[in-house]
Amino acid sequence: MNDCIFCKIIAGEIPAEKIYEDEQTLAFLDLHPVNIGHTLVMPKVHFENLYDTPDEVLAHIAPVIKKLAVAIKKALKADGINIEMNNDSVAGQLVFHTHIHIVPRIEGDGFTHWRGARPYNEGEMAVTREKIQEELR
Repeated sequence: MNDCIFCKIIAGEIPAEKIYEDEQTLAFLDLHPVNIGHTLVMPKVHFENLYDTPDEVLAHIAPVIKKLAVAIKKALKADGINIEMNNDSVAGQLVFHTHIHIVPRIEGDGFTHWRGARPYNEGEMAVTREKIQEELR
């Protein structure tokens, strides 16, 4: 993708603080981190998001994410790690190249999740389960 910033980083056209690279994967520090050490992990081949990324690519990236998460947690003495992937604009995806965020967490860092969470209405959980299971058939 000629206009993809991550493809340009992968091609070496734009500099990045790379922390890991293999034949299929690149990981580098996010320029706008939630916390110091916030890392982006991505396949070198362009895929828009989770939906069109082949299973074999995801299978290769998963152990890389684990390896990096352990290293980041130890190196930065983080209290925890979030692994996140935003898919589609409404979910916060800003760059449409498959990528996973590894975010080191520090007790009291103020980064919160799931504001506005709501319980299911009566019967809504069963209907939702049925809809999802129908798509899996």
